[in-house]
Amino acid sequence: MAHFIDRRLNGKNKSAVNRQRFLRRYKSQIKKAVADSISQRSVTDTESRESVTIPKRDIQEPIFHQGKGGDRDRVLPGNDQFSRGDKIKRPEGGGQGSGSGEASNSGEGEDDFSFTISMDEYLNLLFDDLELPNLQQTQNEQITEYETYRAGFKSEGIPTNIDVVRSLKGAQARRIALTAGKKKKLKELEAELQELLNSTTTNKSQDRSLIAQLEQQILQLKQRIAKVPFIDTFDLKYRNFDKRPIPSSRAVMFCLMDVSGSMDQATKDIAKRFYILLYQFLTRSYDNIEVVYIRHHTQAKEVDEQEFFYSQETGGTIVSSALNLMEEIVKERYPPGQWNIYAAQASDGDNWADDSPQCKRILEQSILQYSRYFAYIEITQRSHQTLWHEYEHLNVKFENFAMKNIKYPGDIYPVFREFFQKQTSS
Repeated sequence: MAHFIDRRLNGKNKSAVNRQRFLRRYKSQIKKAVADSISQRSVTDTESRESVTIPKRDIQEPIFHQGKGGDRDRVLPGNDQFSRGDKIKRPEGGGQGSGSGEASNSGEGEDDFSFTISMDEYLNLLFDDLELPNLQQTQNEQITEYETYRAGFKSEGIPTNIDVVRSLKGAQARRIALTAGKKKKLKELEAELQELLNSTTTNKSQDRSLIAQLEQQILQLKQRIAKVPFIDTFDLKYRNFDKRPIPSSRAVMFCLMDVSGSMDQATKDIAKRFYILLYQFLTRSYDNIEVVYIRHHTQAKEVDEQEFFYSQETGGTIVSSALNLMEEIVKERYPPGQWNIYAAQASDGDNWADDSPQCKRILEQSILQYSRYFAYIEITQRSHQTLWHEYEHLNVKFENFAMKNIKYPGDIYPVFREFFQKQTSS
């Protein structure tokens, strides 16, 4: 049997390879523990490590062993001792390793396996298989963005883009091409002249005439070679930069939170948990995305992140004020033809009765016409009121509208995953 040992270097994290293999193998159990942890954490705690416990039965390895061969007869006893409703005593013997049983002087067990995952591992598992719905459908409709890249060389340009080395190489090649024949002829004439000067013939007058001709030819060739410039304008080479379009899918998420008097502290905490989860998901998964925070009671106001989560302001309830403000901001800063527009609204559903039809009209006639996705969560344990019933009509009519009810903190993450579950291609 062959044995393989993984000896790849892992830097400071000495067991990174084995750890990633372990996380992949028990991904479902770990994701369940991570999902359960959301309701147990504080409102703002989504960036710390998490302790995960896996039951021992889930990590037991299958083994091969010798079976009992041959033919065997087995007698299974019938139930002649117990009737319906009888209580069966716990078998005597060992504990189960859960740590919650009473002290005992007998029995053995095995504890569940516990370990800690890092912040990055926690967030990766938290947002696994999630995406913004319909984002890809609008990429071709966005304004075109460009990136600059090197595109070779050209013969014209600005002085700052001159490539000196390439220009000198081109000048040298030109000089060689223009003077190579002349220099070869010059060497031949100089050699012939030297031969005449060294000759001992008696016809001195004829030699002097030939020497004068050679000297004249040599002088003319040197002058022609000297006229070839060291570098010329067409030797200059400039670095060429061009632009090419790059995919652009800019998106903006509107967070609309009800802070009216009917929203008690527990309800507001649930809403904040949902929005913090949404913020972490957006900033971790996407680069070109902006978040707009809107708080509302009878009046709506755009606020920053700090005020959105920590302001104590409260009042009556007019939900349409937040939708009207969202419309104004979209018209002013986020043209629908250039942006993917998303919105998430959280409320307890308690609204001025005459205002709920107004909310439906604004969404139906305006916001849902250009929004890629609008998610509404109603945080209440009571029966639904007029706002929910008005929104139910939109839920049937518009595919880009979704609504869910959250009653307890444990419902936050399942609802969040339903809203942003990755779409499967048909």
